[in-house]
Amino acid sequence: CHLIHYLRLSHHLIVLNYVIGTFDKLKSVSSEHVTITDAVFDGVEVRVFEPAAKQDETLKRSVVYIHGGGWALASARTSLYNNLCRIMAESLNAVVVSVEYRLVPEVCFPEQFHDALRATKHFLHPAVLAEYSVDPSRVAISGDSAGGNLAAAVCQQLSKEEHMTVRPKLQALIYPVLQAFDFNTPSYQQNMNMPVLPRYVMINYWIDYVNGNYDLAHSLMINNHTALDVSQALSFRGRLNWTSLLPSSFKKNYKPVIQTTGKAEIVQKLPALLDVRAVPLLAENEILQRQPKTYILTCENDVLRDDGVMYAKRLENAGVEVTLDHFDDCFHGCMIFTIWPTDFSAGVQTRNSYVKWLDENL
Repeated sequence: CHLIHYLRLSHHLIVLNYVIGTFDKLKSVSSEHVTITDAVFDGVEVRVFEPAAKQDETLKRSVVYIHGGGWALASARTSLYNNLCRIMAESLNAVVVSVEYRLVPEVCFPEQFHDALRATKHFLHPAVLAEYSVDPSRVAISGDSAGGNLAAAVCQQLSKEEHMTVRPKLQALIYPVLQAFDFNTPSYQQNMNMPVLPRYVMINYWIDYVNGNYDLAHSLMINNHTALDVSQALSFRGRLNWTSLLPSSFKKNYKPVIQTTGKAEIVQKLPALLDVRAVPLLAENEILQRQPKTYILTCENDVLRDDGVMYAKRLENAGVEVTLDHFDDCFHGCMIFTIWPTDFSAGVQTRNSYVKWLDENL
């Protein structure tokens, strides 16, 4: 049984590796419109996209971008992310810093978080912003999928650091993965077998990220790790009650899956499952109140849809200005698929909407 499970996951990762182009790492080839350079920010590799200077221009706006891929795949240098960041730099006339954080299996949580945080804090230093001619009051932090998770976690951490003189103006999260508390939200139930990101694959990404064992997959799938008798989970339950956080159009006729008795040893072995640096949706209201103006893009055909919608609602309840940009006919990961052979209209549609929001708000 475990062998079959492993083979299914391995096949899925091989296909995703091919589609995302993990092995298709591009050199930093600049053009007349955008200069692309590779750099190291506080020990973390980054790729910087700088649009050509315009006459009479002083300071540019900027986006720190953190790529997706389940904390295990892709790269700032793959053609899909290279293309996205180049288009963002051109369209927004903004300096885009794409973070090349280390991946599973080389490292697990919290190292990906630390990489993203270190690179972002280095860039936000006034002297570094000046070096890149960036306006300190016009910096956004953004990311998709697992990168959206890291972007949200970085924003929360920055809001706790009192000594920071420069803070992000915006955060923009693209179908972010934000919680491992409930794998039976309506979107997890509705899209459990959806291509690109079926539920079992997302659960295994989580297991790899928190350095767990695939033997735990079934227990996680039925929410044994957050059963009513798991005391560590009790204080978080109210922060992730989808029956109150989701609109009826998303809840549909789905029922909550809450076990009475479960396995407390899972979160004892894997405390990261309840660590807000890994699961930003579980942050307390006091931290959510400090978050910047926020954009969250969600897709109907995505197990992670409700993660984004619930975070939008919690931020809104905390007084943060939020734009929830939902696409009924789109799927997880679609925004990077805009170049041949995976040039989908869903990718162009979502990317244009995201870039438009940044252009109007940054």
